[in-house]
Amino acid sequence: MSSRITGIGQVAVTVSDVDAALSFYRDILELPFLFRPATNLAFLDAGGVRLMLSTPQGHGSVGGNSIIYFKVADIETVFRSLLDHGAVGEREPQATAELSDHTLWLAFLRDPDGNLVGLMEERRR
Repeated sequence: MSSRITGIGQVAVTVSDVDAALSFYRDILELPFLFRPATNLAFLDAGGVRLMLSTPQGHGSVGGNSIIYFKVADIETVFRSLLDHGAVGEREPQATAELSDHTLWLAFLRDPDGNLVGLMEERRR
């Protein structure tokens, strides 16, 4: 039996209002909608990783989640476009780390419940 992790299959974000969160992740971030099996659940696709939006189900707290980092190709353009579509900016794009073959750029937004949403670009040199 192998216990090797092969990737991320799903990330859950605890929200107070699934409709408002769905509007942010689907309409502003433009993640493809997958399905909604109940009023307190919705699923989207984030580049092959399923994103689950859920109201608190006995665990998790609204606005107190780990940060989801979405990969983008042009962080400045994407950040401005998301602000133009109604996203709330938390931090402008900044170079944060110089690695051997690229520079890591990060920017942050807030979803309707105050969860941090990260944008990341690995800019090759």
